[in-house]
Amino acid sequence: MIPLFEQYPLLQEKLANVPLCEFPTPVQRLERLGDELGVSQLYIKRDDLSGKLYGGNKPRKLEFLLGDALRSKAKEVMTFGCAGSNHALATAIYARQVGLKSISMLMPQPNAHYVRRNLLMSHCCGAELHLCGAGLESVMNKPLVYAATTYQRLRHWLKTGRTPYIIPPGGSSPLGDTGIVNAAFELRKQITSGEMPEPEYIYVACGTMGTAAGLILGLRAAKLGSRVVSVAVYSEKFINARAMIKIIDKINSLLCSLDASFPRFEFSETDVDIRHDYFGKRYALFTDEGMEAISLMKKCEGIKLDGTYTGKALAALKYDAKSGRLRGKAVLFWNTLNSRDFSDAIANVDYHDLPPCFHRYFEEEVQPLDRDD
Repeated sequence: MIPLFEQYPLLQEKLANVPLCEFPTPVQRLERLGDELGVSQLYIKRDDLSGKLYGGNKPRKLEFLLGDALRSKAKEVMTFGCAGSNHALATAIYARQVGLKSISMLMPQPNAHYVRRNLLMSHCCGAELHLCGAGLESVMNKPLVYAATTYQRLRHWLKTGRTPYIIPPGGSSPLGDTGIVNAAFELRKQITSGEMPEPEYIYVACGTMGTAAGLILGLRAAKLGSRVVSVAVYSEKFINARAMIKIIDKINSLLCSLDASFPRFEFSETDVDIRHDYFGKRYALFTDEGMEAISLMKKCEGIKLDGTYTGKALAALKYDAKSGRLRGKAVLFWNTLNSRDFSDAIANVDYHDLPPCFHRYFEEEVQPLDRDD
């Protein structure tokens, strides 16, 4: 039983949900890393193990989004991201699992080894890949996103008689983010069962803001006092307290509309903690601080992070720990990265089988800080 549905059974009647994941994801104490950072109660939420096929935070959202797509009798789903989008790949993998075709509208980004892997695996999953837009602004600006996809939506409508079901960038929508609200209730059960103490701080990478927003709302609804520290991987133009509150309110409104017993909350900017110091110069450009944090996690715990999202989130936690802010506190690092290995699946895939517009990611050098180990 989904913990959110246990608390609010009417939501189960109203929301379509297709099981994709293995929940609850483990909570693990990071003893060696905690000793290194001076945080005696440091834990990690292993959402990297959320699914057998592909982990991370995206499958939590896709359980609700793909469930709704199936209920609406969709045959195809269309989603958005940058060339190496983890979300686009997760959508391709799980859409295929439930019998849907996936279409990925992808924007340019700095090159990295994970970009190559994700493109190859998306191709293996039968995803239809398109390169469009001028960069990040195309992803985050909804009018531009939908304008850029008009042709493809029309083409697929002419071909199948239906337009594809739209999944927003990152799967971040009130419906998708409901999966993250559920994650907070899942965490409450793990705290209640003694797997970890209630954390004072939860550190999480913040891109489209859906995961952070869902956690903030879910923690409040679950009556947990943990404060979410959202570490931005985009500029403040896109990620800010005002925008975060709007997202939280939309999720809250959806759940209240489906079940009147779900509480209605008021949030202010004081409820939102967003760190912008670890973003770097551009989306998906790795930073020295992030790569140092990645190396430290691997050395201490053998857990792999990435330079675009989770490494930057851990860099913020590391800084706060070294400054003494976290001394004596229970702290949770929420790992949103997939750790499932699909190298065998792409071992014999020729990148020339991809659309030519993506070949440059295999022919040009990756960024200097990218160490694929």
